[in-house]
Amino acid sequence: MVESPKAMPQPKVIVVGNEKGGAGKSTLAIHLATALLHGGARVSVLDLDLRQQSMAHFFANRRAWLDANSASAPMPVEHISSAELARASEDEALGRFEQAFGEAEASDFVLIDTPGGDTAVSRAAHGLADLIVTPMNDSFVDFDMLGVVDPVTLELKRPSLYSETVWNSRKIRAANSGRSIDWVVLRNRLAPTEARNRKRVDERVQALSRRVGFRVGPGLRDRVIYRELFPFGLTIADLSPTIKPVAMSLQHVAARQELRALVGSLGLSGAAGDELLAAQ
Repeated sequence: MVESPKAMPQPKVIVVGNEKGGAGKSTLAIHLATALLHGGARVSVLDLDLRQQSMAHFFANRRAWLDANSASAPMPVEHISSAELARASEDEALGRFEQAFGEAEASDFVLIDTPGGDTAVSRAAHGLADLIVTPMNDSFVDFDMLGVVDPVTLELKRPSLYSETVWNSRKIRAANSGRSIDWVVLRNRLAPTEARNRKRVDERVQALSRRVGFRVGPGLRDRVIYRELFPFGLTIADLSPTIKPVAMSLQHVAARQELRALVGSLGLSGAAGDELLAAQ
């Protein structure tokens, strides 16, 4: 009896999405990518943020810094040119995205950074996701993309634009493959103190999570170290005795622990490598 060939394992597709700009999508995406790379995973990245192209710039900086300093650190595979995609028509952009995604399927993870807006390519990416990660800041300005609140009582009225986008993506995913999409909202840049506004936002986030079905996890604080390492194309996951372009401090230890908690909330601790993310 001839055995049928084994099916190739499918990559885990992670989409970092939020239709509001300035929520920290690209910062989150590059930290997830480097954490997974240091865990030994094969990671493909697709930067669909055609205006800012932050993730593409980050990995270009990374390559240049490593070459200039004769250093070594893992790199992802980049399957699409944001600059070329920006010049393409909508139909051409969709075709190029589908081609790039097909090439990326040989990886363990496909990480997609989406723009701060609604585009056809972004919707297509959401429909392919296994995991959607949505960073949000602690403000009703950010929450407005997820849910609508009563202007008098601040009670939750209904899901908003981006929640509807994810809902539609879940329906498409279920219809096409019978698989579900896990959605995690990360509370980014939390204030260090228990402010009244933070409590109000938290109550609405929790209420909306029960209504539309997402999990809530810890995001990244607004730390200098995250911005400080960007020009080098490095993150705190890269820092080691041989790679330390800035002076080390206790802030780096806290930031590593923060990234470790974030990765754990997404269920990716095993893939990221706990020994690397442990505080040093």
